[in-house]
Amino acid sequence: MAVLAATLTAALSVPLDRAGLGWLVTALAATAALITARVVGIPDVVPALVPTRTDNGTWDRFLWAAATVALLTVGTFRAAGWLFVLCLLTATMTTALALSSGRSLRSIVATYALAPIAASRGGLWLARGAARLRGRGRSGNALRVLATLAVSVLLLVVFGALFVSADAAFARVFEAAIPELQPTTIVRWIFVSVVTAPLLTAAAYLRAAPPALGRLDRTEGRKVSRLEWAIPLGLLVLLFAAFVTIQLTVLFGGVQHVVETAGLTYAEYARSGFWQLCAVTALTLMVLAGAARWAPRTEPADRILLRVVLGALATLTLVIVASALHRMNVYTDTYGLTRLRLLVACCEAWFGLVLVMVLIAGIRIRAAWLPRVALAVGVLTLLGLAGADPDGLIAENHVQRFERTQQIDVQYLADLSPDAAPGLTGLDDPDIRNCLLDAIGDGMPADDWRGFNLAREKARDLVAQHRPVSPSTCHQMLYRS
Repeated sequence: MAVLAATLTAALSVPLDRAGLGWLVTALAATAALITARVVGIPDVVPALVPTRTDNGTWDRFLWAAATVALLTVGTFRAAGWLFVLCLLTATMTTALALSSGRSLRSIVATYALAPIAASRGGLWLARGAARLRGRGRSGNALRVLATLAVSVLLLVVFGALFVSADAAFARVFEAAIPELQPTTIVRWIFVSVVTAPLLTAAAYLRAAPPALGRLDRTEGRKVSRLEWAIPLGLLVLLFAAFVTIQLTVLFGGVQHVVETAGLTYAEYARSGFWQLCAVTALTLMVLAGAARWAPRTEPADRILLRVVLGALATLTLVIVASALHRMNVYTDTYGLTRLRLLVACCEAWFGLVLVMVLIAGIRIRAAWLPRVALAVGVLTLLGLAGADPDGLIAENHVQRFERTQQIDVQYLADLSPDAAPGLTGLDDPDIRNCLLDAIGDGMPADDWRGFNLAREKARDLVAQHRPVSPSTCHQMLYRS
């Protein structure tokens, strides 16, 4: 019954084409269904995934569940579709961690892989529950349930009709809450139900009979000899040290040094190397993870060598992270902020935090906590980005750049989400400001309660206050080649 109720809630609430309140309502209904599944448990006649965990798992599964709800809450406050998609994808990872209580990416992948099996086994579980309901129906309970439903519907229809006819405000709220029965609405209900039901069934089954994935969380692998890992990583440390030495000269040398030595403008120099440095940071984290897994640590000399080499590599990589962020800051000051530049800078900052955690883990050379904490920091970073309003930051950055240079990319700003509307009101040029707000307003759909979004509501008010004088002039300004 809980899975059925959550499925119906999703079908009635989820707005497939936008971020909105309906996603949060669905997340809360699904959470309630999973709590019910854990309380009910798996009947003995239903085969469980082997092996299963007999305890309740680690305490942090509640935090992962709360993170899932928080990520889907972003759709109620932010209108940027790209940001909500990132939150939605990240929510699948936090859900997997809440269901399996794994500590590594391998546990998350295993939970994804178990989902089809869990959906089929969960189908047997639900079928047995339906059979129990039918068995109770033979004693007359089914007729009582039907009678209760009939009386409830009758009372709601009679009194609801009276209230609708008595008050216009209540009638408007009622019309907004009850969707129009159009073919597209029915198709959407069916589609969401077909997708949601097996996903919820699999999640409920995994929550009621959580798989034991502890062996996948082991960080120890087959060890190699000391020289087999120390020589390659030692040479890599020397290469990093040479690069960092040059980077420190660039960081403190400024514009004149770059122009004289590289023959490039400072902005061109920053752009030319940022993506490579991001790739270096990501690959270094993979190298550090491999070394931690395969490097021996039984002898004191092994542990000292591991601390020195990996610590030096992580420290040098932190300097590279600082260089990459500095390059992005220079490039942004010259050409303005964009979604991609902001997102990649946040990822690079997250890499830096992970490297700091690697250095902390190197004190005891034990890092069972590191994967979970790194993922948690990533989730908090994404939630922090959502709280900072990235499209709004981009709009404010371009407004400030316009004040300095009198140059502005109106075509890019016109494609931003309604989150950018408050930032655009600071433009000194009323024609550009009003045209940009009008372009943002044209792309906003009409919202019912399912698609309610605070950013779109605020943007509608701002658009109404700043109407352009000539729509044809706006079209020429925004869409000229």
